Amino acid sequence: MSKEELMKLAFDSIVEADEDSAMEAMDKAAEAGVSAVEMLKEGFSKGMNELGDQFGRGEIFLPELIFATEVMKAVTERVETELLESGETVTQKGKIVMATVEGDVHDIGKGICVSLLKTCGFDVYDLGREVPASVIIDKAEEVGADIIGTSALLTTTMTVQQELENELKSRGIRDKYKTMIGGAPITQRWAEKIGADAYTEDASECCERAQRFIDEK
Repeated sequence: MSKEELMKLAFDSIVEADEDSAMEAMDKAAEAGVSAVEMLKEGFSKGMNELGDQFGRGEIFLPELIFATEVMKAVTERVETELLESGETVTQKGKIVMATVEGDVHDIGKGICVSLLKTCGFDVYDLGREVPASVIIDKAEEVGADIIGTSALLTTTMTVQQELENELKSRGIRDKYKTMIGGAPITQRWAEKIGADAYTEDASECCERAQRFIDEK
């Protein structure tokens, strides 16, 4: 099976929420010498991004997205296990604190970003959902984070990302961190307005941007 066919199999397994097909894709990738991380980034994650777009356009409903997310969790758990067993893990690249902001219970996209960041070699502190800006900053200070990433899926909670930027400034520690923001209503324009360092549209871009920040340090 060619690399392109493997990626399509991975992509389709997420879009169709078919865990057996996803595991088959992983097995065939191993036989073909295609890395688990590459499958995650170029196949499975792209399938999840496609579903996210469909959900945003109202073409699918939340239960379908949740089913696919469960398959994605199984995939990322297997990738992490295989990396540990192979000893490939990871030159540590940097520390990232991730959270869905206060007032927002949606964490599917953030969870995918966390999984991919881990498999890309980052030390990720996932604070979950409905996390106040002050708690996010306290955790970043505690662990010596390099990057703070927040997700907001509701227009009513976007302002917490602005609160975080303001509190970093008021504490006099804004320059210690790079901040990344994402979520369905979030745009590059919003990032520029509040002073965030980056807006990332999906998990792959989140990982790539985080790597760039670490490389620039």
